[in-house]
Amino acid sequence: MTRLTISPVTRIEGHAQVRIELDEAGEVADAHFNVVELRGFEKFLLGAAVEEAPRITPRICGICPTSHHLAAAAACDQIFGAAPPPTGRKLRELLLAGQFIHSHALHFFMLAAPDFLLGDAPAAERNVIGLARHSPEIAKKAIEVRKLGQRITEAVGGKPIHPSNAIPGGMSIPLSEEHRQTLLASAQDGLAIAREGWETARGLMDGIDTSFGTVETSFMGMAQNGVHAVSGGEVKILGPDGQETGSFTGADYLDHIEEYSEDWSYLKFCRLAGGGAYRVGPLARLNVAESMGTPEADAALKEYRGTFGRVVQAPLAYNIARYIEFLSACEQAVALLEDPGITGTEVRTPVTGVAANRGVGIIEAPRGTLVHDYSVNADGMIEKCNLIVATCQNNYAMDRGVEDVARKVIKDGELTEDGSNKIEMVIRAYDPCISCATHAIGRMPMRIEVVRRTGTGCEVLDVTEVN
Repeated sequence: MTRLTISPVTRIEGHAQVRIELDEAGEVADAHFNVVELRGFEKFLLGAAVEEAPRITPRICGICPTSHHLAAAAACDQIFGAAPPPTGRKLRELLLAGQFIHSHALHFFMLAAPDFLLGDAPAAERNVIGLARHSPEIAKKAIEVRKLGQRITEAVGGKPIHPSNAIPGGMSIPLSEEHRQTLLASAQDGLAIAREGWETARGLMDGIDTSFGTVETSFMGMAQNGVHAVSGGEVKILGPDGQETGSFTGADYLDHIEEYSEDWSYLKFCRLAGGGAYRVGPLARLNVAESMGTPEADAALKEYRGTFGRVVQAPLAYNIARYIEFLSACEQAVALLEDPGITGTEVRTPVTGVAANRGVGIIEAPRGTLVHDYSVNADGMIEKCNLIVATCQNNYAMDRGVEDVARKVIKDGELTEDGSNKIEMVIRAYDPCISCATHAIGRMPMRIEVVRRTGTGCEVLDVTEVN
């Protein structure tokens, strides 16, 4: 048995490995996406006061801390029976728009773009540094628009990395008029960059191989009256044929999805209740929604569907769907900041005590549907905690997508540099967040292992790390 290892899979958040097993003829017998980190945030939270959860959970991840912050706050709202007032809701919406702007810009321009714009370059140059040399204006604008997301996080959330202003019942601090004006100018600049960048994203669509790493699944994402939504909507489940098969809004999520484990990974898997794979994230949300709800993103969505169809299965189309969401988030940020009412001072509903012993906060994070489920005692101390993150829900599709690509690029037991990158590309398309998904003690590298099966043992080949 020959085992080929790619270590690490580059340009993803966190560390993992891919193991590919070859038969005696040198053909792919099996392949798996492995995560070798272990974290314990669900255990860390046990015994903590539930109002501390919005401050603790952002530490799960430095890329999407706002998502955990807001999902935790939403769960706390239910436990304390305190729904945020209108201004508090608007501030949370703006904070989440900032998260999408920051995360989607980071992924599209800095993690995915080198594959499309520098595809023939050596591995050592196929990264953000190579992109800056090849397309300095794109790199410069990507950094600038990513700053917009960080500025929103700092001004509205209180900190640029781990926000703290979302609390049970709303927000702790209102937005000043000075901050509104400053952020509005930045958001308008960011929208101009996003609008211009759509020309780059649009130009990639015709070159996407729709059979690359494709695994047919159902999809899950949030919508509100058919309009794309990232909070406050209903989570809908769409079958591979585009027909709705279920929906939920809160604690009944366990009637629709279930978690399970495989022995090769610390990363949990999810499936539909009763069986059946599904995916979440930008591709899923665009499949579920009838429209984006913002004019420029709706125009982009029309072009996207003209190329790929109404229900899209292709993993590489995640990159285009992600850009459309990025464009929409910029539009939403401008619209929210143009409203002077967002500086109102009534940002929180007072909390008087524990009103329910369970709260389930569900929002859409950049990578997909995020669930924070807390059960508390009469004093508000967490007795049970369950976090379901996007990467776990996409785990099966990534795992099987890796196998599909490996079978196509590995011939006679040989894994080339180009083949290795293609395997990585299918993983990167999902923008996995390993820190979130493993809930890590230590930092382990990502590897791709290829194993040739024989009657007596195995031969192992480790592929050189690509930085």
